[in-house]
Amino acid sequence: MKEKVKEIIDYLKKKRVDYADIRHQRSNIEDIKVKNGNVENLSRNEDQGFGIRVIKNGAWGFAASSVLNLDEMKRVADKAIQIAEASAITKRKDVKLTPTEIYQDSYRSDYSIDPFEVSFDKKISLLLNACRIMMKNPKIKVAEGTMQFFKTDKIFGSTEGAFIEQSVLESGAGIVATAVDGSEAQKRSYPNSHGGDYASKGFEFVEEMKLLENAERVREEAVQLLSAPPLPEMETTIIIAGNQMALQVHESCGHPTELDRVLGTEISLAGGSFMTPDKLNKLKYGSEKVTIVADASIPGGLGSFGYDDEGVKAQRVYLVKEGLFVGYQTSRETAAVLNQQSNGTMRAQGWNRIPLIRMTNINLEPGQWNLEDLIADTKEGVFFDTNKVWSIDDKRLNFQFGVEVAWEIKGGKLGKMFKNATYTGITPAFWNSCDAVCNRNHWHIWGVPNCGKGEPMQTIHVAHGTSPARFRNVKVGVSK
Repeated sequence: MKEKVKEIIDYLKKKRVDYADIRHQRSNIEDIKVKNGNVENLSRNEDQGFGIRVIKNGAWGFAASSVLNLDEMKRVADKAIQIAEASAITKRKDVKLTPTEIYQDSYRSDYSIDPFEVSFDKKISLLLNACRIMMKNPKIKVAEGTMQFFKTDKIFGSTEGAFIEQSVLESGAGIVATAVDGSEAQKRSYPNSHGGDYASKGFEFVEEMKLLENAERVREEAVQLLSAPPLPEMETTIIIAGNQMALQVHESCGHPTELDRVLGTEISLAGGSFMTPDKLNKLKYGSEKVTIVADASIPGGLGSFGYDDEGVKAQRVYLVKEGLFVGYQTSRETAAVLNQQSNGTMRAQGWNRIPLIRMTNINLEPGQWNLEDLIADTKEGVFFDTNKVWSIDDKRLNFQFGVEVAWEIKGGKLGKMFKNATYTGITPAFWNSCDAVCNRNHWHIWGVPNCGKGEPMQTIHVAHGTSPARFRNVKVGVSK
């Protein structure tokens, strides 16, 4: 395949295109789900093909195929050129790509245990045993466990001379207990909701989760929630756990700093952004405690890689620095609008999709506090843990998040449990109310394997490094 990619690049050069690249991708996905002592799903899928992007006459063309012989690859190259030529008829202006360093390189994510070499019996047994523990209380009506593993191999070549091979292995798992009493139902998840936690690591990451050791706590908290009171409506101080902070960063900073969304070229799925170019280096996005970076170079992050799907090297860049909005996530095309260079955030879900600007690891940098000291320093408030539901407007300004569980903070100690807890805010005001972030001892990179964007929608893997943080004067318990 490497030789075929090189031959197609030579073929495209002879066609005198303005620019072209080809990306071959092979994906292996394993999916396991158990429920109430039964295996609900057990699948392993392999998929491979290639996509070709072309700029001709100042316009884009894209075509793809899963047939991997040279004749078909040349046909697809010609089709991409034809699409570009047709697109040029209605273009408003020529596509311009900002210059980038050209690499011939390879990248492989680091892991200890290949999950595809671990037996199905071992994986299934781990999930079934966790479910058995969760089902020991008769009020637990649904006990679920999931594992997913991904291996992605890519070959990228461009007419500029880039040639890059990459291999990334990813693993994830989680458990959920749902308690029911009459018409009341409550659930608790571990280590996170919406599928658990994920990383660019091997099966060792799943073993480190200690699913069995946490199953009893998950069960008991789900049952306790049935009789817990709902969180009353009020304005108070809140501390948000790291896993919920990951979604907060994702929705209120990650998405609104995607420059294609800001420029209006990709808004149909989830809207635009209030973080417009006139606010760059001017908007006080948050307090001085708030520093948020996009970092695709962190080992183990689900949004980590060697190079993006334009051949741009993985980077660490500031989005918010000590409260000031200072940067976007960019592509070669969108960066040119701001007279900048791409910071390498273009990725596609698969070989038959065009790359889009996608979050990498969007991280809230750690502060100075130990969590125990931060709770002790809070006279009255609420501690929010594990996302349940979320809502945010199409400019990423007004939001409301609900969590699985919350606890009262009184006199510097955690008190009674609340169910159906929500908090709401307006993004800049909310982040400006942040007066403390916990330190690196509490910092964790939470993997999110289901971030959607584009039409047709592409689901991409991203992550967020966060630790618990405190916010003042926040509206909570709003239900209407």
